[in-house]
Amino acid sequence: MSETYTYRNNSPDTPAAGLPLAGTRLVVQPNISIRGWLCNAGSRALDGFVALQDATVITRLKSAGVSLIGSSQMNELGFGLAGETAIQALCRGEADIALVTDTMGEARCAAAGAGLFGFKPSFGIVSRFGLIGLVPSMECSGLVARNPGGIIDTVATMAGKDTNDPSMPDEAPPDFAVARQAIKGSYSAGVVKECLDLLNETEVRAFRAGLARLEAAGAEIREVNLPDYNLFRAVHQVVASVEASSSAGKYDSVRYGHRSPSGKNWNEMYLSSRGESFNSLIKTFLFQGAYFQFEDYTAFENACRIRNRLVQTCSDILGKVDFLVFPTRRIDHDPARAATIDDIYDAFLLTLPANVAGYPSVHVPSCAIDSKVDIGLQIMGKRRDDARLLSVAVGLASNKVTGGGAE
Repeated sequence: MSETYTYRNNSPDTPAAGLPLAGTRLVVQPNISIRGWLCNAGSRALDGFVALQDATVITRLKSAGVSLIGSSQMNELGFGLAGETAIQALCRGEADIALVTDTMGEARCAAAGAGLFGFKPSFGIVSRFGLIGLVPSMECSGLVARNPGGIIDTVATMAGKDTNDPSMPDEAPPDFAVARQAIKGSYSAGVVKECLDLLNETEVRAFRAGLARLEAAGAEIREVNLPDYNLFRAVHQVVASVEASSSAGKYDSVRYGHRSPSGKNWNEMYLSSRGESFNSLIKTFLFQGAYFQFEDYTAFENACRIRNRLVQTCSDILGKVDFLVFPTRRIDHDPARAATIDDIYDAFLLTLPANVAGYPSVHVPSCAIDSKVDIGLQIMGKRRDDARLLSVAVGLASNKVTGGGAE
């Protein structure tokens, strides 16, 4: 088995010709349920677990002709990018699309590190049924590909109401047919001043070069203010840690996963197994969540109120401009090397708003500082404006000048 994969499908199905995604090779993280495949979500807590049925997105993609080549390595429970290998499969030409859970911006940051396109859809348009998640209100199935066309075809297949996922609103999915052509006419893109203030001179220079390309594609660049921008980090950390603590409570080692051989009774076995099942990073995050959940619940309630205010502020700004645009990542904060909670939040600081608000966001490779670093353009739209957002990416892709393999 290659180190790229947790599970390698050596005999992928050959779909019938004529299906919309026939011939498309998909690599997934092992937190997406595929019947009969190992599905450990990168955690000892799920050691040896084999999925009993397909996730809804997998059922839909199979029906469209996708060929599943295997599941990648991943960071524990999808929290960050350390150890993530799905992008390696894309860069080696072994896969066309990678399905990467986006909780903090993982799909977009992974794409930025490889000169690829990354997309996080609006929360609620893609089913989470069959996803072994950590932060239910902020995570979704993100996509990474060499070009936006592959993302459009895949998300159009995945999107739509699923009665197995009660978190999905009763809405028709966006019409992704309009995304296949570059956006027509002029549009406005707001640059958040408080975000620019976080960048160093080199990053600002690279970002402005990307904005120049956006202008050339028809955008009117405007500076906007979001005074509470710094609160996205605090809100995400408090709310996500509480949801994670609650979500991880089911890993008790009784029905599946790692079970400690120590302990004289069930309670000791449970405590020992929990202690051995998670790495130190996840343990720290779960402890934080447990603290807010049981010792300072008022802080959690306040974070939820602030979150609502931030969503309303973003909605107000997006009533004045068509899109918001940010860099995707910073030079000195590599998400794949983040080893502590502070490191992770430093690395994903620029991608958190879309997850907190539930808005769609696409990363376009365009701001390479050298052959190794691309801080990218991250464009965020209104909720359910996914198709128009991707049409912007199509327009930018047509005159792309940098990146490792993106077209």
